Amino acid sequence: MCAVPNTIVMLPAFNEAESIGGVIREVRESVPDYPVVVINDGSVDETARVAEAAGAGVLDMPCNVGVGGAVQAGFRYAFDQGYDYAVRCDGDGQHPPSEIPRLVEGIADSDVDLVIGSRFLQDEGYMSTPFRQFAVTGLGWLLSAICRRRVTDPTSGFQVLNRALLYFFSRCYPVDYPEPEALALMRRQGYDYVEVPARFRERTAGQSTIHGWGTAYYAVKVFLALIVDRARPVDPRLSRTKVIQKL
Repeated sequence: MCAVPNTIVMLPAFNEAESIGGVIREVRESVPDYPVVVINDGSVDETARVAEAAGAGVLDMPCNVGVGGAVQAGFRYAFDQGYDYAVRCDGDGQHPPSEIPRLVEGIADSDVDLVIGSRFLQDEGYMSTPFRQFAVTGLGWLLSAICRRRVTDPTSGFQVLNRALLYFFSRCYPVDYPEPEALALMRRQGYDYVEVPARFRERTAGQSTIHGWGTAYYAVKVFLALIVDRARPVDPRLSRTKVIQKL
């Protein structure tokens, strides 16, 4: 493994008591030198207690703020605590912690700000429903055109970020559709990313918030959000060049 020092693993979680303990244990087996923090997004089950019992730190949100707000809180925590890198890995078990070293190697071996684990970059890629696959593919094409970089997995939350991007996202991060919108937003400010192959698996507990006809609704709203985003001015104070100078 190509080790990257001063790195934290953050696990956003909402009502993931059945899965969070196992995910934390897997993280400790895969990257034992990295501390783990669970961003508990207003869970009403035993997520926080299970996470603490498994040895993770817990950042409790005051209420359920949604994935975008919870993830942004995690980014701000990682930056304020002085970490140079942060791994984002979901608490539902879909992102195998054994894949974290592959993502870490990706950011260590390149001059990018974000490494994304893509479930669609390897031959034995992740299997989904035909309709959802069609929606993800279409969104990937649109994002690739907007970002001028190939995007195969526009909704992947399996990521590693450097300190400059932690600073940017802790101050400017989409709430409603964070993963695809964040890619478009960061590219407009001069940040760069790369995708690496990553194995995903089915959730070990709970149910995705995007399923059935919700997939179509999600896809349409993301397309509209990306189009509207193009009309918003960029903030030169948060450009990659300015942030790196500041840090």
